[in-house]
Amino acid sequence: MDKFSLEALGREHLERASQAASGRSAGTVYGGHEHMLRQTLVALNAGAYMDEHESPGEATVLVLQGRMRLSTSDTSWDGLAGDMVVVPAARHSVHALEETVILLTVVKRV
Repeated sequence: MDKFSLEALGREHLERASQAASGRSAGTVYGGHEHMLRQTLVALNAGAYMDEHESPGEATVLVLQGRMRLSTSDTSWDGLAGDMVVVPAARHSVHALEETVILLTVVKRV
């Protein structure tokens, strides 16, 4: 069994995000190409974006720290620390309204 601190990883990735031109940093914490389930920790500086993209499967975003907005062409949802947002099947983007750390969980389509 593996165990790690999402808080510590969040701090590490926020530091990396502060140095990155994109204002973000991410790393897989569980799963990957050989698994159906993938969990990725994403840190975003305030104002950073994840441009519009398709979801590779069913997905949720758990906001660990900060405040973010997930938007489609039709609507948007704001998430605060402790909130879980279900990612729609539609194209969507993510905007960090303040320094934010999220845990993205995706189950790949088969």
